[in-house]
Amino acid sequence: MALMLGLAYVVAAGPPQAIAATHEPIPHLVTADIQAGIEKHIADRTREGGGWFTLPFGDEQLRLKLVRVHTEYLANLGPRRHFACVDLASSDGHVYDVDFFLEGDPGDMRVTETTIHKLNGRPYYVWKQQPDKTWVRAEVDDATPDLMGIVEGEDRFEFIYSATVPPIDAPARMWIPIPESDRFQDVRVARFDVPGRQQMLTDEAYGNQVLMLELGPEHSGAQLELRFDVRRLEKGVYEDRDVDPEAFLAAERLVPDTEQFRAIAAEVLVGKEQNDLVRARAIYDHTIDHMRYMKFGEEYGQGNAQYACDSAFGNCTDFHAYFIAVARAAGIPARFAIGAAVPSNRNEGGMSGYHCWAEFHADGRWWPVDISEADKFTPLSTYYFGHHPANRIELSRGRDLKLEPGPASGPINFLAYPVLEVAGTPVPVKPRFGFRRVGR
Repeated sequence: MALMLGLAYVVAAGPPQAIAATHEPIPHLVTADIQAGIEKHIADRTREGGGWFTLPFGDEQLRLKLVRVHTEYLANLGPRRHFACVDLASSDGHVYDVDFFLEGDPGDMRVTETTIHKLNGRPYYVWKQQPDKTWVRAEVDDATPDLMGIVEGEDRFEFIYSATVPPIDAPARMWIPIPESDRFQDVRVARFDVPGRQQMLTDEAYGNQVLMLELGPEHSGAQLELRFDVRRLEKGVYEDRDVDPEAFLAAERLVPDTEQFRAIAAEVLVGKEQNDLVRARAIYDHTIDHMRYMKFGEEYGQGNAQYACDSAFGNCTDFHAYFIAVARAAGIPARFAIGAAVPSNRNEGGMSGYHCWAEFHADGRWWPVDISEADKFTPLSTYYFGHHPANRIELSRGRDLKLEPGPASGPINFLAYPVLEVAGTPVPVKPRFGFRRVGR
């Protein structure tokens, strides 16, 4: 099924280009003319629909807004016949890939056929070429992304967070994130085995729960283990009336507000004035194009937006720091969270480490994105614009976490791995993450 899903994305681009080769093209027509034609059609229909592009789908009447026109798929099919592929999003965050066929000349085109091709990146059909060189739609059965790391709907698992206290020769403090329940995850403590004196803290800005341990030399080599029973729901677009989105336009220590990021945002958003969804999608695509997933050197993995901008590579923290910096520079609120991704292809064992993601605010709601995963799995780039799968756990949210008492080194950059200070000096600790899925 994974191969079929990937194939669908390749084949979907084929028919317009192949048909164009078998017909006489219209002189002087360029893809920009087709883009203008489909954008005018969508704008006209959106005005008629009271701010929504309406489209029948089964028994529903979908209410959609433009996200982007796939300029790479625009094609002239023959004299006065054209093809366009467009992403439109519903108010609940589902993204529909819609194929349009148009007729007419530049400046005077009309849509003759509208078909929903994909929902959240999953195709309902693929294009296949016939022996006579024509193209027809072929239905796709069970074209799901399950084999590409995603659990949809709901997942249940035990999450295991363990670590070893390194050798310490002076009084020390350790800060550990404690995952909390919210509307997308229900977390219950199953085991709490830690050394030293314990104190539960709450960071003042984001409300994260943090366990602080006071340790001494006698705790060198001690084991700590936390186990949590987790029921996690797939995350889609949602409202959050408890926070002011404008608060997430402010700069952070490693996500600065600079003229450089404002210039990048302005360049990326040329011609993208339709709405904040279009603008956010353009920044999302730009981040994928700009960044390369690579763990190299000593500076990656800090979520340093300037470093990501200059180096153009990094891990998930760097991808999302860059996206957040450019989004905020464009006036789009964006925020950060970190946790762990639970493997979908097995039901127990170890995990590779932390994973982080982001959300942006548009149209009155928060839209989840996972850009580093979208970069790794191109066929799922539409899914990850508006969704986080169920197979993950959030450990903390936000950057520059302030605690009392907190580290002598200042606010915590982000919190997934334990933060340990021995006599006020940071000492690295890498925990071990494990899981056991329930109900499979």
